[in-house]
Amino acid sequence: MMPCAALLGAIFLLLVDDVARCLFPQELPIGILTAMVGAPVFIGLLAKGRRGFI
Repeated sequence: MMPCAALLGAIFLLLVDDVARCLFPQELPIGILTAMVGAPVFIGLLAKGRRGFI
């Protein structure tokens, strides 16, 4: 599971970096774009976990 997670994480960061360089003319930190993707995913996981808890 760990090698798969490392590979998927690396691919995700490469894709986000390519999007940041192609879509935005100025230098944009990768952390901003990963947060824009990761925050909704994290909120979805929290909501899914709460449904099973109650």
